[in-house]
Amino acid sequence: MNVSVENLAPCKKLVRVELDAAAVNAAFDAITKDYQKQATLPGFRPGKAPRDMVVKKYDAEIKEEARRKLIGDSYRKAIEEQKLNVVGHPDIEEVQFGRGQALQFTATVETAPEFQLPEYKGLPATLETKSVTDADVDRALDMLRGQQAKFETVARELTNGDVAVVSYSGTVDGQPITELAPTAKGLTAQKNFWVEMTPGAFIPGFAEQLAGAKAGDKRTVNVDFPADFVTKELVGKKGVYEVEVVEVKEKVLPVADDAFAVKFGAENLEKLKAGVRADLENELKYSRSKAVRGQVVRALLNKVNFDLPESAVASETRNVVYDLVRQNTQRGVAREIIEKQKDEIYSAAAGSAKERVKLAFLVQRIAGQEKIQVTQEDAIRRAQTLAMTYQMPFEQFLKDLQKRNGVNELYEQALHEKVMEFMETNATITETAPAK
Repeated sequence: MNVSVENLAPCKKLVRVELDAAAVNAAFDAITKDYQKQATLPGFRPGKAPRDMVVKKYDAEIKEEARRKLIGDSYRKAIEEQKLNVVGHPDIEEVQFGRGQALQFTATVETAPEFQLPEYKGLPATLETKSVTDADVDRALDMLRGQQAKFETVARELTNGDVAVVSYSGTVDGQPITELAPTAKGLTAQKNFWVEMTPGAFIPGFAEQLAGAKAGDKRTVNVDFPADFVTKELVGKKGVYEVEVVEVKEKVLPVADDAFAVKFGAENLEKLKAGVRADLENELKYSRSKAVRGQVVRALLNKVNFDLPESAVASETRNVVYDLVRQNTQRGVAREIIEKQKDEIYSAAAGSAKERVKLAFLVQRIAGQEKIQVTQEDAIRRAQTLAMTYQMPFEQFLKDLQKRNGVNELYEQALHEKVMEFMETNATITETAPAK
């Protein structure tokens, strides 16, 4: 077998393969014999039909099987011989094939990038020195109390922390908001709508202008729709709302005592506080770990540059676009708005995809260098975590994973996690005083 390799572009090669006629004929003979053993032709017992009759009847099938086997086997041997680290699927073009002829074909392949692995141990990360304080626990308890809060109608002026029950209608440039944003019906008019009297609630600036109003009062509220407003057609516009205060409701929090603690599954208030503190410490540990990993990954990516396989970037870009569209849909962004933003979404996805693909190659190299491997137990733990995240029964998650051939992806994710843990453990962390 003769093999030659031509560089077409970074990470792309053209592999030419030629197999002599003798090897091609040998493959045809072997496959023909297999067909002869199984062939059933009129007038002959199974396996006893003459070779020429078998070839005549099954010529197309024999040729296709020989072609598939010869090209498949020759391609794999050529890749091994040339020590090519191929990513994705080859684009194979048949040049010459047939009985009595040498087999000739080309395979256009993309290969893993070649690069010098930079120093990946001791990468810097800076963290603010933080710990869970009694004040943090008290704030968390207040949030739990807020979940059990009652709202009582009161005959007084609205103040911070209350809830204003209002009816309103909104316009932009004198026209109903739906004229500018057809999907924003809720922003155009509502009756008996609850607005918390806290800065930034509903639309920034809206609640603040209701302070001091009583039930029955009417006010004109002027707002500026901010740059990050969910309804993009309204960004940068000025809205005018005619508002009537229907009711003033006071937020009444339950007393934090043992009876309150029992509602959250704790024996008493002290046990509830201990559980809250443990949860906050776990959250702090997670956020610090995430911050360290983010910084060491950025430092690693900045240490080296190399070309990336186009197909890998394109595939990852599609994945990122899908994730961005799904997230926007879950946030309630209308399909028309997403369609208008498709170029912006694709541009953001392409940049993110390149970094993710680059990091994936670095992770593979680090794993090889450090002999980090993924066991079946690692993959199972990863699957269990994902099943919990998606709130699916573990068995159902595994079935869905197998249906979409996602087992390899699961192992890749588990390997990524182990390498990230290794890099975090070996990072050089500098603690700084908390920002005031």
